[in-house]
Amino acid sequence: MFKVRTHNAIAVRGLERLPRDQFEVGTEIADPDALLLRSHKLAASDLGPSLRAIARAGAGVNNVPVDACSEAGIVVFNTPGANANSVKELVLAALLLTARDISGGIAYSRSLSGLSDAGELNRLVEAEKKRFKGFELMGKTLGVVGLGAIGSMVARAALDLGMDVLGYDPAISVDAAWRLPAEVQRMENLPSLFSRSDFVTLHVPLLPQTTGMINEEALRAFRPGSTLLNFAREPIVDADALKAALASDHLGRYVADFPIADLLDDSRVMFTPHLGASTEEAEENCAVMAAEQLKDFLLTGNIRNSVNFPPVMLEPSEGVRLAITNRNEPGLIGQITSVLADQKLNVVDMLNKSRGDFAYNLIDVEQPASELVLDALSQIPSVINVRVLG
Repeated sequence: MFKVRTHNAIAVRGLERLPRDQFEVGTEIADPDALLLRSHKLAASDLGPSLRAIARAGAGVNNVPVDACSEAGIVVFNTPGANANSVKELVLAALLLTARDISGGIAYSRSLSGLSDAGELNRLVEAEKKRFKGFELMGKTLGVVGLGAIGSMVARAALDLGMDVLGYDPAISVDAAWRLPAEVQRMENLPSLFSRSDFVTLHVPLLPQTTGMINEEALRAFRPGSTLLNFAREPIVDADALKAALASDHLGRYVADFPIADLLDDSRVMFTPHLGASTEEAEENCAVMAAEQLKDFLLTGNIRNSVNFPPVMLEPSEGVRLAITNRNEPGLIGQITSVLADQKLNVVDMLNKSRGDFAYNLIDVEQPASELVLDALSQIPSVINVRVLG
């Protein structure tokens, strides 16, 4: 029986993916094998000795101490793409709200609620509608920074609206490249994208190299009067540089999912309260994906969508499976197979992959592994932990 501790409200559809005859699930579970959470903030001190995996029902893992997890051999999962449509639709709403003063028009119409004379109401509406005049998105240029699951969907939707779309992503994956519409013009650098775009939308993960990437220098390259949309993460945009660009009127509008206290009253700024993944569908999709990944890892050792260990998928064979995490150092495979050979354990199948400083192994052997074998494997200096499955 595997023990899974949950934090936050995890959608029931996700929890249902963890059968109760194999998993004990709850918020008060002691010594869990795994954690399933959304935005709950974890510290390195929360990583107990029994913990082997953490699944974040969402794309960002800035609330998880990933480096400490790697050192402890704890696999951290996220759910890329599960909330992509939800974020895409919010970005489209932001584009439309920026192009047309819909919010102002709604507020004005509501201010007329005391009028009972239909003729007077119609006269005022017709007289004042010019105050809320906007422009069409068709023919305008959208620059998409980051062409992953969300960015590629935003790009496709913008094309459907008749916009010209520029894209930039130096680390685009093969899968993402296949998803990207051919009409998206790939840019070689960010200044070129900024200078040609009426709108720029950000869809990159928060990493050390993306923190503050939209800084004073970057904003200088923006087309005067253009609009910046940030539905990725707040720290990607340098707040001081943003304020200066707005104050000088170089940047026309800023629309983001992360309110900034001293810009709340700025008429050129529009904030939503972190609504990107706040739909029933997105929450369910993320919960289901996170639970399925946890279940597969705990039962078979397979890894999908980990942010700190490589993807490893090996179809289970007859016998017993060993799952070993280790530091990525030369000679480790030889040391492992030597231990198995000394104990007369025949290897049926195995797969080893590395990612940066860490590696992961799945090894299927014909006979059960004794405590002597497990202890010998654990004593190999670069091995972090060993699990027995099956």
